[in-house]
Amino acid sequence: MAYYRVSTEEQGRSRLGLEAQKEAVTTLCDQRGWEIIAEFTEVESGKRNDRPQLNAALKRAKVTGARVVIAKLDRLSRNVAFLAALQESGAKFTAADMPEADEFTIHILAAVAQRERKLASDRTKAALAAAKARGVKLGNPNGAQAIRRAGKGTGAALKAVRQGAQERAVEYAETVADIRSTGATSLGAIARELNERGIVTPRGGRWHPSSVRNLLHRID
Repeated sequence: MAYYRVSTEEQGRSRLGLEAQKEAVTTLCDQRGWEIIAEFTEVESGKRNDRPQLNAALKRAKVTGARVVIAKLDRLSRNVAFLAALQESGAKFTAADMPEADEFTIHILAAVAQRERKLASDRTKAALAAAKARGVKLGNPNGAQAIRRAGKGTGAALKAVRQGAQERAVEYAETVADIRSTGATSLGAIARELNERGIVTPRGGRWHPSSVRNLLHRID
């Protein structure tokens, strides 16, 4: 049986999208003479950490003795929740991009993924602490300050606000790039990761897909 995992943004527009995954899984199954008896597709909204379709696929595999086939283990290997579920299930699996991977491989990948998340979090905290030690004010407790500082009318004030927002966006760029490198590319996934790392918005609040969209617009 096949398991696919995509985000709402990735569907139909990237090489890691749903169609590409289906093609990879189908090709492998045809080569090995396997029949796909069921397909499970996880579409992430960015608002949940559970994987109901993955759980369903693993349960079906256990009761039928079937094998779970996925397209790209190298991509999913950065997802700790996926690896943990795969480890605990005891179900047989094969990845089209890494067909030789076994349970020991999964154990190593899970440990590496967990370590990468911790290192990324530690780097972010260290950077924030260093910035604070240099006297950098984190967040934006007074959103109207830029307008008052401009003191040159509405046009100048808006320009000052936009400039300030752009400068703050640059400060987040490295962290966002690190998050994207872990495979979290949807707005919801980036927002969730920023919140998990303790990164606050310029106004000191929590991140949401809409605030991440604004940030990426300025970074990109």
